[in-house]
Amino acid sequence: MKQRPRALVLTGYGLNCDWETQYALTLAGFDARRVHISELIHPPAGRPPVSLQDFHLFAFDGGFSWGDDHGAGVLLATRLKYRLREELETFICEGKLIIGICNGFQAMVHMGLLPGFDGRYDRRQVALLANDCGNFRDDWVRLKADPGSPCVFTRGLDLIDLPVRHGEGKFYAPPQVLKRLQEGRQIALTYTLPSGEPAQGRFPDNPNGSLLDIAGICDPTGRIFGLMPHPEAFHHFTQHPQWTLWKAMREREGRAWETEEGEGLQIFKNAYAYLSETLN
Repeated sequence: MKQRPRALVLTGYGLNCDWETQYALTLAGFDARRVHISELIHPPAGRPPVSLQDFHLFAFDGGFSWGDDHGAGVLLATRLKYRLREELETFICEGKLIIGICNGFQAMVHMGLLPGFDGRYDRRQVALLANDCGNFRDDWVRLKADPGSPCVFTRGLDLIDLPVRHGEGKFYAPPQVLKRLQEGRQIALTYTLPSGEPAQGRFPDNPNGSLLDIAGICDPTGRIFGLMPHPEAFHHFTQHPQWTLWKAMREREGRAWETEEGEGLQIFKNAYAYLSETLN
C-alpha cells in the first residue's frame, strides 16, 4: 500500500463519540484524526487549514450536536451543507468513504447525503423521527446485513450485535422511496429478533419503529453509509453485556476464544480494506 488511509473524525459542539470512533478506526488500521467542526469550516488564524481532501474517510460520529436543538443533527447538517458543499461533492466524486453514526446519520439525512439517488447528494428524501416508544433507547440490538448490498462497510457481515442510544431513530420514507431502496439493495442493515428473523416492527427488537426494520442505509455506490447503532462502541468483546456468559460457555466446552475483537470493529476494517485496495 502506498499510503495509510487517513480518517477525519468530527468533534465539537455536543458530539461525544469522537474518541471512541477515532480509537476504533485506529484499531482498524487508519491514521485517524479528530478535527473540530470550526477548524474544518474556518481555521483559526496562525494555524494551517484542515482540508477535507487530505483524508480518505469522513466520519460523522455520534452525540448530541448543538444539543439536538431544532431536531437531532439539524444544525450540524445546516452548517456543513452550506459551508462544505463543494468540498463534500469533490470528496464523494474522488471515490472516498463517508460514514455517519447515530447523530451523524441524522445529520447526513438532513443534508441529503443519503440515500443519494441518481448521484444527488443535496436532496433530502428520508427522515429519522422520534422513537415510537416515546423515549430515549439505550440498549443492544441484533442486526442483519444484506449480503447483496453494495455497502462497502458491511461486506461479509451476517448477524451482529450493536448498541443503540438515541431518541430519534425511526427511519421513515414515502413508499416510493422505500421501494427504490429495496430495489437498489441500499438497505444495508435491519433490526432482527434474537433468532435473526425480521423484527417486523416488534419492540424492543426494533427499538424505534423504523419502517422495514431499517437500521442503516447506503448510497447506490455503497461508499456512503449511515446507521443508528454504534459500531465504535463494540470494538472489544468485553463491551457486550453477555461477554462473561460467552466466556464461561466456551471454557465449559473447552473452546478457545477466537478473537477479542468486538463485532462492530469489522465495519471499520471493511472500510480500511476497501481503501487499501483503491489507494494502491
